[in-house]
Amino acid sequence: MAPYHIRKYQEIHRQWVLGLFSQGMIEHVPTTFRHILKLPQTLVLLLGGPLALFLVSGSWLLALMAGLALLAALRFLAKYPWTEYVANSLHTDMRDITKSYFSDSGSCFWVAECEGQVVGTVGALPVKEPTLRKPQLELLHLSVSSEHRGQGIAKALVRTVLQFARDQDYSEVVLGTSSLQHSALALYQNMGFQKTGQYFNSMINRLIAVHIVQLTYRFPSAQVSQAPGQRGDL
Repeated sequence: MAPYHIRKYQEIHRQWVLGLFSQGMIEHVPTTFRHILKLPQTLVLLLGGPLALFLVSGSWLLALMAGLALLAALRFLAKYPWTEYVANSLHTDMRDITKSYFSDSGSCFWVAECEGQVVGTVGALPVKEPTLRKPQLELLHLSVSSEHRGQGIAKALVRTVLQFARDQDYSEVVLGTSSLQHSALALYQNMGFQKTGQYFNSMINRLIAVHIVQLTYRFPSAQVSQAPGQRGDL
């Protein structure tokens, strides 16, 4: 296993980061497609639609073509939330990573490098909500290339965010992830994040029954107030 190093993002990393981010999102399309196919309403549509068309037209070929068209539409539906998220990110915080994540000391973006290549990413931005009683840091864009998973890189990137949050005196680290990202959910919960809610972030996600799960890591007050030399236990 080749060694990896975590360091702060620089503009020379941009193309690596955007490619890794986009590819990581598209990887979830097959899982989403399988999830949609298992939904009761999907089964009714796939079986009942072509059957009804056959009964009306008497043509098995027409019914088969209708079934294939429905599958193609469902495949597009499975892909849409992920491509939309990528497009939205590329027009907001990922459009200018340096500006978004290094304009103030309370945010940051890191990459994991292995043999001169970016193999992992994670970002952190303060939650700007006037009603918040405790300062929160949001973990964003955790991604590791498929060839380098299982090496502890994702866990190390999350630990980097948690240590940064401690050093910046944040009370909580929060994030949202899809209910279909089972390995990510397991990672966060094994590291001490707790589920604090779930919601649909779009009509498409409501239609295909995919929640955004909210997770929170809360720092005990004793840990937050520790001296810097005592903060290496994560």
